[in-house]
Amino acid sequence: MIEAEVHLSLHNFLRSQAGFPSWPHHLTMARLVARALRLGRSALIQVGAVCGYQGRYRTSFVASALMWHGPVIIVAQETVQQLLLRVEIPRLQQWLPTNKSIRTGDAWPDAEFQGLLLTSPEAWLKGQLAGGSRFPQGIPTIIDGVDDLEDWVRHQLTQDIQPDDWDQLMLACPNQAEAIREARIQLTHELFQHPANPYQCYLISQPEIEILSRLYLALDRANLPDKWKNFWQQFQTLDENLSSSASPPLFWATIAHRQGLFSLHYAPMELGEILSHIWQRQPVVLIGSAIEPETEAPLFRQRLGLDDLTCLKFSSENQAEAIQLYVPYKLPLPNTPEFQAAFIHKVRTLVCLSATAPGLTVVLVGDVPLKSQVATILASEFGSRVQVEKTCLDENGILISGWEFWREHQRVLPAPHLLIIATLPLPSLENPLVAGRVALYKRSHQDWFRLYLLPAALNELQRAIAPVRESQGIVALLDSRVVNRSYGAQILAALSPLARINYLDPSLFSNTDEENSA
Repeated sequence: MIEAEVHLSLHNFLRSQAGFPSWPHHLTMARLVARALRLGRSALIQVGAVCGYQGRYRTSFVASALMWHGPVIIVAQETVQQLLLRVEIPRLQQWLPTNKSIRTGDAWPDAEFQGLLLTSPEAWLKGQLAGGSRFPQGIPTIIDGVDDLEDWVRHQLTQDIQPDDWDQLMLACPNQAEAIREARIQLTHELFQHPANPYQCYLISQPEIEILSRLYLALDRANLPDKWKNFWQQFQTLDENLSSSASPPLFWATIAHRQGLFSLHYAPMELGEILSHIWQRQPVVLIGSAIEPETEAPLFRQRLGLDDLTCLKFSSENQAEAIQLYVPYKLPLPNTPEFQAAFIHKVRTLVCLSATAPGLTVVLVGDVPLKSQVATILASEFGSRVQVEKTCLDENGILISGWEFWREHQRVLPAPHLLIIATLPLPSLENPLVAGRVALYKRSHQDWFRLYLLPAALNELQRAIAPVRESQGIVALLDSRVVNRSYGAQILAALSPLARINYLDPSLFSNTDEENSA
């Protein structure tokens, strides 16, 4: 069987590679992927946050894909594709008994192709959501990095009305040009009344719905541009579904204050029903790092319409990956006026204590104004060592970053010896996508915090600290909700393995440095 062939070949390959990064689950994962290919049964594999960060697991599924006798698709980000093409695939091809053709592209090459195709999540999802004509049915598909799958899908399904589209609407409906112009002015006035938030975007409110409804009734619908036809088709369901159990599309607006312009956006609220037919078209192997604490990832599967599949989660209880975790007991809660000053004081203390230890210090702050304030204060004391969301840093630099920047760039930066986290990365209700999904949970009388916000925060948190595990550094989590709220135990469990620190002094950082150099 293919499982035995892959096991033997990969085992011999791993033994031959002196200095090859070790991961104890290579053979298990390769066998599971090979089994999924042979049986045509889908699988969901969680490799752990550290392994996901390092990417070691990719050797396993690439070996199975190369040795499988039929065609395979690997869906991965462009940077991962380049890594596979330049490193993983050539290295394995020298050892494995296979000579499979390798291609990259946004569609399946032709009906006769029996090789391995590498494609991007955007291209694959676009093809699947459009009916699947770009990719034939039945071809086993491996999707890497599915921690971000939900975001990829929402991005593909989001439709926009940009400022230029209003001009196109007036050209298509000249008899209603004045009504269109007046509606646009009214919408601009209403939208710019919203209080500022870091996202510069807002859910469509009832007054704005009424303005759009009046415009729709006044338009010559036979001559609408396609983009506007699609918009109105979705918009009509908004009022109809708000009073029913159905889930309406999510409508929101983004604002460019300096230009005095706005854009409208809409996307489906629930993805499960939309995606469920895609998973039936071919067997899929979904690979993520730390999707959920449970092996079966029930919340993830429900949101994405994944039904019957094999689930596997590799343990991360490796003491070599343990972090030292400092969580202060008496720091004010983040939603209190006292938090900001106390947080800044604690950050200064931590940075000063670790000042003599070489290595990168990262301060993760989700709140935009607080991030700027922390950067200003630290820069006044530590000068050019302090940078805000930059990748060119001194050897002992201090990086002030938001969560998104850190997630996107942590692989190109050295592993920090100290990671300071301001607050738990709970999705903000100021973000309209978050607020809309929370409203859906509320309408269904479900626990939106434990079913949505907390799992999202745990996933983000585990991925953020993965580089610190590699350096066996220190994480300072300055959100006292970890010790003052009932869900704190779940957070600590997700961050395991760890050693709790209850005090601060310079020896903590000198010890870490000595251990790493040894």
